[in-house]
Amino acid sequence: MPKPEKKFQSGGIEASIFENEIQHNGKTVKIKKVAFQKRYKSADGSWKSTSSLTESELPKAILVLSKAFEHLVLNPEPTDGVNQGNNGGSE
Repeated sequence: MPKPEKKFQSGGIEASIFENEIQHNGKTVKIKKVAFQKRYKSADGSWKSTSSLTESELPKAILVLSKAFEHLVLNPEPTDGVNQGNNGGSE
């Protein structure tokens, strides 16, 4: 698995930013994607991951996702016209 460009973590909650290459209009372009997960140790001692959260874990999830969004907005890269969504910045 590729190494994330940036990772934000609070306890077992984490958001990681990855750069992916896609084909768009016959060209290879790079886009950013955010992966989100909660890591925990199961009863048998093995590490597991999930995207399900308890009510008390929601603030941590909001924090790490907000930090990931902030990083993407404050460190924009040219997208060659590929729509990655509204990043909140001016173009």
